[in-house]
Amino acid sequence: MFASYYFDDMFSSISYLFENASLTELGWDAAGYGLYASGYSVLCVFGGLVIGGILLDKWGVRFSGTLFVLMMAGGAGLVTWALLSGSAASLTVAYVGVMLFGLGSEIAGTAVTRSIARWFKGGPMAFAMGIQLAIARLGTAFALVLSPRLVQQQANHVYTLAETARPALVGMGLMALGLILWGVFVALDASAGKTRQEEIDSLKSKTPDSASSPAGAPEDEFHFSDILHVLGNRNFWLLGLLCVLFYSSVIAFKKFAGAILIPRFDIPAQAAGWMISMLPFSTVIFAPLFGILVDKVGKGTRWMMVGAILALIAHLLLAFAPAGVPFWGYLAMVFLGFGYSLVPAALWPSVPKIVPDKVLGTAYALTNWVQNLGLLSFKWLSGVILGTGEEGPVHVEMMFSALCVFAVLVAVIFCRASARHPELQLDQPNK
Repeated sequence: MFASYYFDDMFSSISYLFENASLTELGWDAAGYGLYASGYSVLCVFGGLVIGGILLDKWGVRFSGTLFVLMMAGGAGLVTWALLSGSAASLTVAYVGVMLFGLGSEIAGTAVTRSIARWFKGGPMAFAMGIQLAIARLGTAFALVLSPRLVQQQANHVYTLAETARPALVGMGLMALGLILWGVFVALDASAGKTRQEEIDSLKSKTPDSASSPAGAPEDEFHFSDILHVLGNRNFWLLGLLCVLFYSSVIAFKKFAGAILIPRFDIPAQAAGWMISMLPFSTVIFAPLFGILVDKVGKGTRWMMVGAILALIAHLLLAFAPAGVPFWGYLAMVFLGFGYSLVPAALWPSVPKIVPDKVLGTAYALTNWVQNLGLLSFKWLSGVILGTGEEGPVHVEMMFSALCVFAVLVAVIFCRASARHPELQLDQPNK
């Protein structure tokens, strides 16, 4: 996941390269880059995520997950080839590559989250997910800091294909290491699965007439009809809506952060890289800590609301704070970093509380499907808005602020739903 996050964000802090087509031999402009960035979500939105989640539940994490990890690496390779080729069809080829990469990444992430939810159910699940998230987002931080050094900002310079592709070449090296680590993960999960099956067989032999079946028994196997129960779950859709609104305001922002922060606060590209890197670096520290907080204190729905409010404050600062004063940019990143740690720490461990274990893969995939539906739209729209002129950065931040307003409203509704259904234990500590 470190490699996946790096590759996804490798252009975030140097998105100024694509302000107009004349800056690079590659010839992409802001709208072209926005199209490329939105390609991540295309296959996810048009059924790929749902199918992948079903396969995870039907065929298991190890087999299905491996297929999609290989798709992720293959898609990244296609993007890298397109950047190096510089052909007239480079944007089209990169678009196809990022579609494959995006679907593979999302299902790989779903497989990891599903495994953690099963391993740590009834235990420190939020903390475990926080640790995993921290490692993954270190990949984003690495990209944000490294890319401006791989592609040095130079006035009146046309960036060559080799220069533009440097971040992707580093990403392919990380992908190679990631494939090795995925093999280790599969071996560990296989060992854990064997141990769980032995425990299930032991329980069956001791309680053959028990009315309730242990987890993993045939009654708990996945059936396609179970998808209807997930789709009819109102709380699941509230979580999905909060997910798409909140993540669109953060992830779409990251894709264009350099093009927003550099003109707003009059800073060089390397300073912008450090400013943006506060987001993933803060989550490395605070995501596990907030995970412990959710495990020990509970109140998960309230933490989601607080995180959405912090993100709203951040985008309001980015939109309306005095221009040319970097302090406001750094302060905004502090607020956004806290929000970006709080919401996921409470949101993802809530999913196993509202759906059965046997449909966890499908539920997480559906949540990511809704999220990617928003990302597909808002990444593309951000590129269009930024290409409209000098006021583009302010206008796009107003859009992100509006998303956060709606995210806060959905979080309030979810808090009330939790109070009406205490049996779900959404706000109870994880024991």
